[in-house]
Amino acid sequence: MKKFRCGDVVPGCTRAFTGSVDEILLAVAGHARADHGLVEVPDELVVQVRSAMVDA
Repeated sequence: MKKFRCGDVVPGCTRAFTGSVDEILLAVAGHARADHGLVEVPDELVVQVRSAMVDA
């Protein structure tokens, strides 16, 4: 089980996610589109999200 805080990558964002790595990446992709206006999630963002995940 992992957790990720969006604010660790996007300053000011308060969303947080908990689950498996795959569950978090899927949820973060939807959040990035809906709340941050990204049309597609760049690979560099995925790398940043993965590196910011910690054990829950």
